[in-house]
Amino acid sequence: MRELSTKHRLARMLAEDKEEMNLETEEAAIRDFQRVADEYFETESKARMSIKKEGGVISVTLTFRAVRVKNFTRLK
Repeated sequence: MRELSTKHRLARMLAEDKEEMNLETEEAAIRDFQRVADEYFETESKARMSIKKEGGVISVTLTFRAVRVKNFTRLK
């Protein structure tokens, strides 16, 4: 019984470790999101990201200020 409990704790620890985003990964994600935001908007602030786990769902919120939307023109 103790072996099953130890395996369960180890599996839980590994799962929790995967859920956390280290600083290097977070900075890379923000850079990527900023690049995409700059393609669609004229931004006036750097993007900020928050990550929250609610139940079994991870919610990611990206926040930045923009002064205008960049509209694309379709070529005919």
